Amino acid sequence: MDYQHIVVLTGAGVSAESGIPVFRSETGLWENHRVEDVCVPEALVRNPRLVHDFYNTMRRNLKTKDPNPAHRAIAKLQQEWPQRGGKVTLVTQNIDDLHEMAGSMEVIHMHGELNSLLCAKCGRRWFNDEDSSPEDICPHCKAQAVRPDIVFFGEIPYYMDEITAALAACDLFIAVGTSGVVYPAAGFCQYARAQHAVCVEFNLEKSAVATNFHYGLYGKASQTVPAFVKHLLITGQLLRTDEEI
Repeated sequence: MDYQHIVVLTGAGVSAESGIPVFRSETGLWENHRVEDVCVPEALVRNPRLVHDFYNTMRRNLKTKDPNPAHRAIAKLQQEWPQRGGKVTLVTQNIDDLHEMAGSMEVIHMHGELNSLLCAKCGRRWFNDEDSSPEDICPHCKAQAVRPDIVFFGEIPYYMDEITAALAACDLFIAVGTSGVVYPAAGFCQYARAQHAVCVEFNLEKSAVATNFHYGLYGKASQTVPAFVKHLLITGQLLRTDEEI
């Protein structure tokens, strides 16, 4: 069958092969920093310069990264599935722009974007791919309240209404490179499945919530995702685990 509305959720695993660090490392650190020092609202009060410098470094490093075959396959699916009368909504937990670099359009960044700044006073956001500092002035309200446009722990992710509506309407839900432990994204599969969507997981190995999915394809996303997308675009059918990838 051809699926009418596909929702693709991507996490750190889809960008790991491009050299983007995975947030939840074995050390409990993110780029050698404690999460509570760089990714909670209180960190902006305690040491705003450290927070800005941390994301400045990540922003600079991002300029050296390129999308991998998994990013490009997802972009291809977005571009070609509408030709079959369907729709693809791409939601990412990642703050990098590798999906856009691969050709994806209208990417929903639920956790914010590295190449964006936010005014804590007026709430306006704007593109920025250079360094920022606590002394920066908002170009809209002129307040000295500029921060990285990142959804910190304890803050509400962006676009939840749009994401919930897409999940309610989809008949195929695909999760690529997600740990399955960070909410609300960890609950997306269960919600989509409750709406009778088929749910497929892509990971190096089974996630903590693998049993919520109908099945999974395991291995490098740069191999499994392109094979899955190619099969789907040609046949309209899902590539199953017992088929050669």
